[in-house]
Parts: sequence; C-alpha cells; structure tokens
Amino acid sequence: MNKINLPLLAEHLPVAWHSSILGQAAGANIKVLRMDGAAYPSEVHDFDEALLVISGVMQLEVAGAVISVQAGELVIVPAGQAHAVAPGSYGSLVIVDQ
Repeated sequence: MNKINLPLLAEHLPVAWHSSILGQAAGANIKVLRMDGAAYPSEVHDFDEALLVISGVMQLEVAGAVISVQAGELVIVPAGQAHAVAPGSYGSLVIVDQ
C-alpha cells in the first residue's frame, strides 16, 4: 500500500497533459496529470471517464459549452461523449478510466 501526494506528483511531471498511471483499482486505471493552461483536443472514449480536479481549475468543453471544474470537484464523462479542455486549465487532475 502506497500513499501518494497527488498535487506534488503532478507538479513534478516532466510534460503537461501526459498522464502517468499510478495503479489500478477495481479494474480501472488511476492516472494523474499536470494541466498547464494550454487547451487539450477533443476526444471520445468507449468507456465512462472520471475527471477529478485536485488543484487549480479545469475548463471542460462538452457539447459546445465550457464547464468550470474547481479543485475538489468531479465530473464523469459518459462513454461516447466528445469532450475537450479549453485554454486556462491549470493544476493537477486525476483521471479514472479503462
């Protein structure tokens, strides 16, 4: 069993927007990444994806609308839903996916 300081780990990742897999739980990947203010292009998955902002803010774009997700807030993007990250997102993000 390991204890992980998520904001500290994300802060020291060498490249923003490249997730690092921390491990698996209940068959899902647990990932952390660093957001640096840049946009991230639209993507679609064939599985639900959980996005948990640990520090900072994520500007999540879904169906043409931007949702501001603050530290401590979680969004679950349903399978098949296109989503992107608008500019201005910064801090650390945990992703739970397959």
